[in-house]
Amino acid sequence: MTSTEGRIEKRLRLSVPLELSKLQDPSGADRTVTENVCSVGARVLSRRAVEPNERMVVSFLEVNLRTEARVVYCQRLSDGRFCLGLQFQGMLMSKWTDEAFGGANESS
Repeated sequence: MTSTEGRIEKRLRLSVPLELSKLQDPSGADRTVTENVCSVGARVLSRRAVEPNERMVVSFLEVNLRTEARVVYCQRLSDGRFCLGLQFQGMLMSKWTDEAFGGANESS
């Protein structure tokens, strides 16, 4: 029996500094970090709530990498912050973790 639920790709627990802003309002950028990442998305901490399907701009601060993302979910945390599930858009990120973060997704 096969299941169609769950993630296709395993996420890596990785804290990566980034700047997150709404596509329609780039002036209100939020400097934050990821909780986990994969080539197609990330879970990101935020001080602001964002609506599902909202378009965001993600700029990774340690590397010269910027992409658009769609908000999949926004979950309120007990400390008042939010976790955003982001799906990267318009850019295949298959080499993202290798090039940007030193091969953190390779098996040992």
